[in-house]
Amino acid sequence: MGYKMTYKYSFTFPISGGNKLRRFTDWASQHAADVAFKLPPQTPIRTETMTVRLRSLEDRQTLIRRLDGAAL
Repeated sequence: MGYKMTYKYSFTFPISGGNKLRRFTDWASQHAADVAFKLPPQTPIRTETMTVRLRSLEDRQTLIRRLDGAAL
């Protein structure tokens, strides 16, 4: 039996414009590669926020700290 990783924490942050998922993934690979996250399947271009699902409270706190001041 395999272990299913759950993402029971979330963080919603401001992000606008197109290609939100790609921009966040690119940013995360450079600045938060150690944080396990799950993105929504898509985000409408006119939304101005995005919610990321996270595995632990520590991952959530790390992401919040690293996103502070990030230009996405």
